Amino acid sequence: MGIISYIKEEMQIIKERDPAIKTPLEVFLYPSFRAIIRYRIAHKLYEKKHYFLARWFSQRTVRKTGIEIHPGATIGRGLFIDHGHGVVIGETAIIGDNVTLYQGVTLGGTGKESGKRHPTIGNNVMVSAGAKILGSFTIGENSKIGAGSVVLSEIPPNSTVVGVPGRVVKRDNVKIPREDMDQIHLPDPVYNDLIRLQQENEKFKDELMQLYDKLHKLEAVKDRE
Repeated sequence: MGIISYIKEEMQIIKERDPAIKTPLEVFLYPSFRAIIRYRIAHKLYEKKHYFLARWFSQRTVRKTGIEIHPGATIGRGLFIDHGHGVVIGETAIIGDNVTLYQGVTLGGTGKESGKRHPTIGNNVMVSAGAKILGSFTIGENSKIGAGSVVLSEIPPNSTVVGVPGRVVKRDNVKIPREDMDQIHLPDPVYNDLIRLQQENEKFKDELMQLYDKLHKLEAVKDRE
C-alpha cells in the first residue's frame, strides 16, 4: 500500500470512530493520526537496524502527542487511539487489525521476561481507558477490556474482561462489531459477588430461624412432659 492510500485509510478510520470530528481537516490535528503515521516511519528505521534514529524519532512523537509507541512494536491495519494521552505500547507488543485503544492504556511487560515481553492483541479488540495489559500473552480477538482493568494472563476470544486483576465476566462467542465502543455498560463482578453473598446470607438466616423454631418447639414439648 502506498503512503497516500495509507494516509487516506487512517483518515477514514478516525472519521468513522470519532463522532467529534466534523470536517476531514480535523483529522490532521488528531494525536492518534500523527502518532500512527510517525510510528510507521520509525518502524521502518527500526527494521533497517537504525535503532538510535528510530528511537529518537519515536521520542519526538511522544513529546508532540503524549502517545509512546516503541518503533519495534508490530501494528496491523486500522489501529485507532482515542484521545491517546498516556498510551504506552512496548517494543515486542503485537497488535492485530481494527484495534481500538483509549487514553492511558499500557501494553507493557512485567520486568521479568526476556525476548517477547509484551502482549499480543488480537483483531477487533477494544481496550478501554486506563487499562493495563502486562506480560507476554494473547488477548483473543473480538474481546473487550474494561476501563481500569489490569490484565495479567491470557484472555480467550470473544471475552469481556473487567477488574483488578482482570477476569473474564462474559464470553458469548458473538463478534464485537467495530462500531461497538461502549466502555460503560460492562458487567460488574464485584457488585454481582456482593448480591450473591447477600442472597446466600438471607438464605442462611432463613435456615437458622427454621432451626431455632424447631428447637423452641422441642423445648416446649419437653417442658410439658
